[in-house]
Amino acid sequence: VQLQASGGGLVEAGGSLRLSCAASGTLFSINAGGWYRQAPGKQRELVARITSTGNTNYADSVKGRFTISRDNAKNTVYLQMNSLKPEDTAVYYCNLWVSTSSGVKEYWGQGTQVTVSS
Repeated sequence: VQLQASGGGLVEAGGSLRLSCAASGTLFSINAGGWYRQAPGKQRELVARITSTGNTNYADSVKGRFTISRDNAKNTVYLQMNSLKPEDTAVYYCNLWVSTSSGVKEYWGQGTQVTVSS
């Protein structure tokens, strides 16, 4: 199973971006998914998660601005980011728990850079 994260880039404060994380290869489905981020000099932190039943939770810093969603048919998890702030600048990583023939396994995407200018 491979994860392909995309959608990062440079945006002005107040702008929007949508990140995508697509799983490919031999898999049955995505169980749960999440997005993490890591800013320079800081630890990786959870941004948002979505469960197998669609329940979501968010870091306090992004509540009301970010929305995580999933498309089961495309084995893809998204992160819609609105009202972006300079402090959202980080490398964003997707994290998926995937059902495979060998059971449920955890995978990480390669990271996509999000830069928000003031």
